[in-house]
Amino acid sequence: MHGAWALAAALPRKVRVAVEPSSRFEVISDLFGKPGSPELLPVSRVVEEMAREFSEKPNVRVTISSDVPEGAGLGSSAATMVAVASAFSKLNSLGLTVPELIDCAMEGERGIHGNPSGIDPAICAHGGVILFRTETAPKKVSFGGTRSLILSYSGLKRSTKGQIGHVSKIREKYPGMFQSLATGISELGLRASEMLRADDMKGLGTLLTVNHAALMSLGVSNDALDQIVDLLLSMGSYGAKLTGAGGGGSVLAVAPEGKEKSIVSGLSARGFETFRVKIPVEGVKSWLER
Repeated sequence: MHGAWALAAALPRKVRVAVEPSSRFEVISDLFGKPGSPELLPVSRVVEEMAREFSEKPNVRVTISSDVPEGAGLGSSAATMVAVASAFSKLNSLGLTVPELIDCAMEGERGIHGNPSGIDPAICAHGGVILFRTETAPKKVSFGGTRSLILSYSGLKRSTKGQIGHVSKIREKYPGMFQSLATGISELGLRASEMLRADDMKGLGTLLTVNHAALMSLGVSNDALDQIVDLLLSMGSYGAKLTGAGGGGSVLAVAPEGKEKSIVSGLSARGFETFRVKIPVEGVKSWLER
């Protein structure tokens, strides 16, 4: 957020993209209706820009299927754009590096979100866990074994573009307070990476809750997200915070291993789609099928 370090992890939910030669450009997605839907225009931007940049024909059929809820604050659009860029690169033997794939994916992300930070394409492409700050190369966060997280979807779709605009207005109105909050949030991200490496999930949980409180003060949370955080804490989680840009979407939590199952069941019983995931997981992969 505005120069702050942020911690991001790739999740084991996937977007699958197939790119194959065709007589014309076409996008088919299980998330949206007919080909040509406005929601699919960012995919067109990625393909058309890559075709122009690398002197390739944009005549391809792009087929998208996704396990990631759209608008849930879990990076569904970024995962799609990175997968499209990677598949188009593989089909045309472009051999693009991870940073180059991220640059291509950002063309579509800007079409959706306006002026996004780039953290979502970065984690989708790199995989694992990273520390991210705009205009700085991501730092990989390595640790032994796996870590368990809980994710709960509020059911409210959010607009990253709208949230970016909201936070920018606060920054303009209260620059001193905003900078102090951004510095504090950055420190929380760096400390959280240390807790993750050390497998101190209780300490990590405390930092998550403090981070959520800081984001509440910026007005990017809402009643539904705050309710989920409160429920997670009351059910025994170590801590929880909203994901992504806020304003809807999902909540991330860590909890004692013995309580995870009951917490997931408790949130699910209250109508919130909730599941447990293990990290780290790998980033984007592409291959040719003959």
